[in-house]
Amino acid sequence: MNKLTDRWYSDRVKQHVNVARWGHAGQPVLLFPTAGGDFEECERFLMLRVLAPLIEAGRVRIYSVDSVSGRYWIGDGHSGGHRAWMQSRFDGFIYEELVPAIRTDCGAPVEIITAGASIGAFNALSVLCRHPDVFKAAVCMSGTYDLTRWMGGEHTFDFHVGSPLHFVPELDESSRQLALLRQRFVLLATGSGKWEAPGESWQVARALGGRGVPNRVDDWGQQWDHDWVTWRAMLPQYLDKLTA
Repeated sequence: MNKLTDRWYSDRVKQHVNVARWGHAGQPVLLFPTAGGDFEECERFLMLRVLAPLIEAGRVRIYSVDSVSGRYWIGDGHSGGHRAWMQSRFDGFIYEELVPAIRTDCGAPVEIITAGASIGAFNALSVLCRHPDVFKAAVCMSGTYDLTRWMGGEHTFDFHVGSPLHFVPELDESSRQLALLRQRFVLLATGSGKWEAPGESWQVARALGGRGVPNRVDDWGQQWDHDWVTWRAMLPQYLDKLTA
């Protein structure tokens, strides 16, 4: 399987960020790691193995990036405001640096599918809702979407504009952002087994649906836990349908 890695210093997040791409052609998919993960987490947990048929057929190319903001959310010693600030800076890195790099690699101004599990699902949802001009669909698995639990009682501007649960209901009816978002699609997949919180997916669905944003909740049932076994079953199935 064709694999390419890159690394550069981003002044936005004040650190070096690693990026990987698997595949040679097809729909670009930006796959966010879980909170503490890095750009090769999906490879170590065998996600690339189950995606291999789609990758080798030239239907998708998978991009992954270090979980820069996720490490701040779960790490000790950071205030809620600083965590939200880093989330905002990471969003800027994705939109201003990584998206252009992906489009250069693809040789065209292509639209991108986002995907992720746990906090990776939050990132996939957030970048789609903030930037529907470049992202066309999100596959959000076992998502953790309400990050107020890590804010220590703060509710900053950076947090508000980065949290779809908070900013999507307030989007101006006449805004281009909302008009574009209504042309996108969000898939909210969850299990009901151990460590899962399907209520958060339904909370997002209500927020999006209330503004006319196409979305669907898929609850796979109690036998599916918050774990890579679940996500390896989900993602190939959904990408197969989205790229048919």
